This record gives sequence, C-alpha cells and structure tokens, in this order.
Amino acid sequence: MNINPSNLPNKPQKSTLNIILTNLTFWVLIAIIAGVLLGHFSPQNAIKMKIVGDSFVDIIKLFIGPIIFLTIVLGISGMGNLKKVGRIGIKALGYFEVVSTIALAIGVTVAYVFKPGKIDKTGLALQDASQYTSGTAENFSWLNFFLSNFTLQVLLAAIVCGIALNFYQKREQTILVLERMSNVVFRGLKYVMYLAPLGAFGGMAYTIGKFGLQTLIPLGKLMLSVYLTMFLFVFLILGSILKYYKISILAILKYIKEELLLVLGTSSSEAALPSIMVKLERMGCSKSVVGLVIPTGYSFNLDGTSIYLSMSVIFLAQLYDVHLSFFEILGVIGILMVTSKGAAGVTGSGFIVLASTLTALHKIPVEGLAFLLGVDKFMSEARAITNLIGNTAATIVISKSERDFTELNLDPVVEEF
Repeated sequence: MNINPSNLPNKPQKSTLNIILTNLTFWVLIAIIAGVLLGHFSPQNAIKMKIVGDSFVDIIKLFIGPIIFLTIVLGISGMGNLKKVGRIGIKALGYFEVVSTIALAIGVTVAYVFKPGKIDKTGLALQDASQYTSGTAENFSWLNFFLSNFTLQVLLAAIVCGIALNFYQKREQTILVLERMSNVVFRGLKYVMYLAPLGAFGGMAYTIGKFGLQTLIPLGKLMLSVYLTMFLFVFLILGSILKYYKISILAILKYIKEELLLVLGTSSSEAALPSIMVKLERMGCSKSVVGLVIPTGYSFNLDGTSIYLSMSVIFLAQLYDVHLSFFEILGVIGILMVTSKGAAGVTGSGFIVLASTLTALHKIPVEGLAFLLGVDKFMSEARAITNLIGNTAATIVISKSERDFTELNLDPVVEEF
C-alpha cells in the first residue's frame, strides 16, 4: 500500500517563541537573572530565598542514592564480566589522579603568573574562620570522610550487590524488578526537574543578597585568576583529551548546558548528578561505565576544587609575603594530591582541607582563611561547574577506552513544561 505524505494530516508546528517559552533551560536562565536582581536590589528579601534553593537541592539529593544504586547494580549485573568492573575502576582512579594533579599544577602556575595575592590586605574584609582553624583540620581523617560521604557509601553497597547478583539464581527476575524501579525513579526525577528554575532562583538570590556584588571588588584579582584558570583547564586540558577521541568540548558543553546552568544557580554539582547520568547514557556511554565513573568522580575527581585549593594556598602565601621554594611548592601539590580527595560530601570540607594543608606547611598563617570566606561562595560556582565538566569528560574517556561507547549522539534534549 502506497501512502502519499501529502494526504497525511499536517502536524502542527510550534513557533520559535513557543519553543523558547516551553524550554526548561530558558526558565532556569531567567530565574538566575531574577535571583541576581533581587539579591542586588533587595538583599533582605533575597536572603530569605535560601530555603527555596536548599529545598530543591535536598529534593534532588533524595534521588541520588536510588539512581546511583540502581544504575550500578544493573550495570554490573548486566555486564556479566567482573574483571571488567575492576578494570573500569582502576582506569577511572588512575585517570582521576593524573588529571587532578594537572589541575593542581595549573592552579599553582597561574597563581604565580598573575600573583592575585599581591594586594594590600588591610582593606580586605575578615570573616570568622574559627570553625575551620580551631582543631578541625587536625581531626580530619579518611574514616570520617567515608562515614560522611553518602555517595561513596551507596557506591560501595551497589558494587557489592551488583557482584552478588551475578551469582544469584533468580538473577533475571531480580533485574526485571530493578529495571521497573529504575524507570519509576527516573520518571519522578523528570517531574522534579521542572522545579529547577525555583532552585536556581533561590540559590542565586541568597548568594548575591548575603555576600553582595561589592565583596568581589577587593578580591577581584583572585576571582578573575580562578575563573581564568578554570577556563584554561576546561578548554586546553579537557578539550585536548576529548579531541583525541574526536569529540568537541564545545559540543559537549552545549549538550549539557541545562546541567551547567543548574549548577551555576544552585552552586551545587550534586543538583545535576542524576540528570548528567541520564545525559551521558543517551550520549552513547554505557550504563555500567556511567554508573561506576560518575559517583566515584563526585568523590575523587574534583578538578575545579583542586584548582581552587592550589591557587588559594599560593594566594595566601603572596598575601603574607611568604616565599615558597620550588620543593615546598612540590610539597603543596603532593599534600593536595591526597587531601583534595577528601574535599567532597561535607559542607566546608574545602576549607578544612586548606586548613590541614596550611598546618602541614608551617609557614602560612591558617588564619588567612578568613580573607577567603567572603568570596568563596562566588567561586563555588566555578568549582562545581568545572567538577561537573571534568566528570563528564572522564566518563566519555573511560567509556571510549573500554570500546563501550555507541555512536555519539549529541542531539539536543529539550525538556519542556
């Protein structure tokens, strides 16, 4: 039977304006702008919006555990090759360490070139840093890091369950049940993401209202240096890595623009964790690689945080006119290679890591953290966005190296109301 397309009913076409107005990304961007305006012109009301941003992130966090658990268990049980699980894990950790070390080195280099700490500290506003400098740094331990890192706990439990499921007699029936549960969880996440504009608005309004754009002026040189370093790292280092696999970093950034805007608004990379896992699978990465690399990366692959930590140490050294020898700089990088892995999962952990690093050096006053607290919130967006891009690139690289990557699919995903 021949069908003449001209005889088929025409599907109504949406106008450009209608497409824009029903695009979730558009409303997240509008919400961020509205948050900045409210924070600047009505700080008292903007600060009250904190509960809106925090509530959205808290709701998203409810999905993180189930999504990580179900994705990893289904990925490992569907893989059928436990050696592959171990190989992916080792590859991922090796990649994390190499790239994070490069990030640390770039942070130190740019800090020495631009010298953001060569300013008059008498005009800087001091914040209370006692919670990070009075004993907390000495008490930092890997055990506390694991016990307070929910993502890492779920990751370990999921790996154990995924391996055990391979030996279970009713494996197929169990997988079927887990797949149905996974579909329900992701469907629920889709509806929650419609609240993303509210989360972005609340987070941005609070940040601007609480700290104010005027606080950026005294430490503007440090801010510009940090953002420039993040930019160089993303486009030169991560861009070169992806180019090796014939993938454009610009195309990847365009593909995950919704997640980047969400992180910008909420200052939390966790807000984008569930949706970035969905995007990476849709892009072509295998479920098993996504399930193993992304949760692990959120704990151990913190490129943006590594850059920030290394630049902060050099900034404080310059601020206090403390000369660091070449070997002491190598020592800073060496210490941060280990301690930076603990800068996740706990609020303020980045400052705890900084405090422990400064304590280990015995040359830079730990009290210098008080100068950083005023602008830290404005730099958290850069850290979180860079961490997100870094983990996206890591997942693609590991999936490509495992030859477990289907044909690249970067078709735009339009989330509509």
